[in-house]
Order: sequence, then C-alpha cells, then structure tokens
Amino acid sequence: MASCLHRGAIGPEVFRRNIVVSGLNLLALKGKTFQIGGVVLEYTGLCHPCSKMKISLGPGGYNAMRGHGGITTRVVEGGDMALGDAVKACL
Repeated sequence: MASCLHRGAIGPEVFRRNIVVSGLNLLALKGKTFQIGGVVLEYTGLCHPCSKMKISLGPGGYNAMRGHGGITTRVVEGGDMALGDAVKACL
C-alpha cells in the first residue's frame, strides 16, 4: 500500500485489521481451515476496506485498499499466537 500511495512504510495498525500477514494470497484459503500459532481459523468471507481508509491513509487510501481488504474468519480452536507465527493450511 505504501508504494501505491507513494509513501514510506505504513504501520500495520493503520489498516484496522486484527492480523496482518504478508507473502500469502489470502484467497487461496477460501473454503479452508488454517492455523496461526495455536489458533485454528476457518475462512468465512472477504473483508472489504471501509471508508475510514481514506481518513487513515489520506487521499487515495480507500482506492489503494480495494482488493486488499483481507478476509474474515471464524475461530475453530482458540490458542496463542505470536508475531512471526506462520500461516499453515490444515489438512
């Protein structure tokens, strides 16, 4: 997003997401359960960006986020997760 907006690094808290991941096509998780640390999650749908992205990111922020809003999930099994935990597909 930073490069789309011609800005330096943007902190993950700006995106108003509970968990931010990189290097993964989240759409590949559609219809699957997956694990992050000790937490098992189930893909439930897309999470489209809201108009607050324009406020958080400035002009062009909402449009930059379109198609990059992420996904929603359901917690199947609770547990602990930590910064740096990998996202792993459940078999």
